Amino acid sequence: MTLPPPYRILSFIGLWFGFATVSIAQPHQPTQDWPRFLGPNFDGNAVATPKDIDWTSPPTFQWSIEVGPGYGLGSVAGGRYYHFDGAETPRRQDQLERLTAFDLETGAKIWSVTDPLQYRDLLGYEEGSRSTPTVAGDQIFTFGVAGRLNCRNREDGKRIWSVDTNERYGVVQNFFGVGSSPLILDDVVIVMVGGSPAADQDVAPMRLNRVSPNGSALVALDRRDGTEVWRCGDDLASYSSPRTISLGGKTFVLALARNGLLLIDPVAGKVQWRMDYRAEIVESVNAMVPIVHDDQIFISECYQVGSVLIQATSDSYQTIWSDPVPNRRLQSMRSHWATPVLVDGFLYGCSGRNGPDSDLRCIDWATGEVKWKDARRIRSSITRSGDHLIVLEERGDAQVIGATPTGLEVIADWPLSQPDGDRPALRYPCWAAPIAVGDRVILRGDDQVICLRLARTAQPR
Repeated sequence: MTLPPPYRILSFIGLWFGFATVSIAQPHQPTQDWPRFLGPNFDGNAVATPKDIDWTSPPTFQWSIEVGPGYGLGSVAGGRYYHFDGAETPRRQDQLERLTAFDLETGAKIWSVTDPLQYRDLLGYEEGSRSTPTVAGDQIFTFGVAGRLNCRNREDGKRIWSVDTNERYGVVQNFFGVGSSPLILDDVVIVMVGGSPAADQDVAPMRLNRVSPNGSALVALDRRDGTEVWRCGDDLASYSSPRTISLGGKTFVLALARNGLLLIDPVAGKVQWRMDYRAEIVESVNAMVPIVHDDQIFISECYQVGSVLIQATSDSYQTIWSDPVPNRRLQSMRSHWATPVLVDGFLYGCSGRNGPDSDLRCIDWATGEVKWKDARRIRSSITRSGDHLIVLEERGDAQVIGATPTGLEVIADWPLSQPDGDRPALRYPCWAAPIAVGDRVILRGDDQVICLRLARTAQPR
């Protein structure tokens, strides 16, 4: 089946490195949805992985779709994969932002909608989405690279409402545009905005140290019509995404903003406390999503200050351990854009800012002690599926490893960057963490998204 550009289902051809091929859709199997960035629990953990996965056998190559400019991966809900990207046009000035629904079984396009986009990246990166759509009920929310927040009907893509947050709140363009994903909590959608007063709108590009916040670090909007419910936080936006935490039986919102960590009461719309946390380098960013275990919170960055583990209450926090500053060689974890994964008291993740100083490592959650590291000198992201971790390197190769603190245990190699005919399955950059739903794994490279189906020791009927 051939579809017109810009989306085309790539032919179901066997990958030369041993992936089996599937050319017809298998019967639908119940799957756990992946409705937002990092999955249902904000932690990169697939909670419904079948127990009979055969990790040593190659997965089947189920479908592949061409995608436009951007770096984010999508979300999965109700048997559909939703992808948010840019749509290329003959004239660069006629930019478009696009949300498309695909059938999870076949990769066939169901519907696609676009909006005009006006964005030019300050550092020359692609002019498409960096974020992940968030699905809640019959609604789907997208937060674009230029700050447009859309609420649509997820059945047909029809727009319900739209807000240009950059314009409404006076956002001075960040280094890479907007890269945070929406959080849905009860009747509101919460986004990281980080606007500035009118006097700062003409500050020269890249001079965020001269930009002041205007109290809109986070903004909550009514899910029904997009009207503002509250705004709070004197900070600019980061590339992290807000998430929830339960403290003392009450739900709060955590947000790692540009200059530090905020705990917010989502009912009152008030900051409970903040912890300053950012490198002194102007060009530094906070990007990982805070990791929560009971009342403990882990955050990390790669430019200078490294990691810290704190114990929180609704009113304050105290430090359990923190990395030495500025000795980066002695730091436990230096997370850049990839969020580590917590498994049984140990964190697994990529540490380092760029390829030459990056490695895959495991550290003790309670102490920060490095248990092992694999000096592969390449950045990667991780998703947990059952007792295993799927590691996607930014050049496109993937590995399945065991979640064990005793040392790196490679279960399987997926050489997805190797050529298949005239192109590899995945091409650099691969900066989005894999999606794992049931026995499927969805991965994104520069210009395509692929869906793999994991082998089963007892194939489902």
